[in-house]
Amino acid sequence: MIKGLVACGSGIATSTVAQEAVKKILAEANIQATITKGSLTEIPVKQDAVDIIFVTSNYNEPTKKPLIKVFGLISGINKEGIKKKIIETCRKIESERVGG
Repeated sequence: MIKGLVACGSGIATSTVAQEAVKKILAEANIQATITKGSLTEIPVKQDAVDIIFVTSNYNEPTKKPLIKVFGLISGINKEGIKKKIIETCRKIESERVGG
């Protein structure tokens, strides 16, 4: 089970849209996941409880977990590339867990 965090500026609007998009992508790829949402300022506190972080805007602070920018899932720009990166990264996390 992958645990993810979707973060946007306020933790309300775009993160809700992105959260649903990420859930759908992972479900279609048969990757079990729980995706929570929050604001960018919550990332340092919440990152220890998740496997991967998705952001809808720029986040330039260092993170302990993989971070993927997912604004394109909302805007439509490079949507397929982002989708592919999400699936590949989550599969890598799963395989590291099994092999680790």
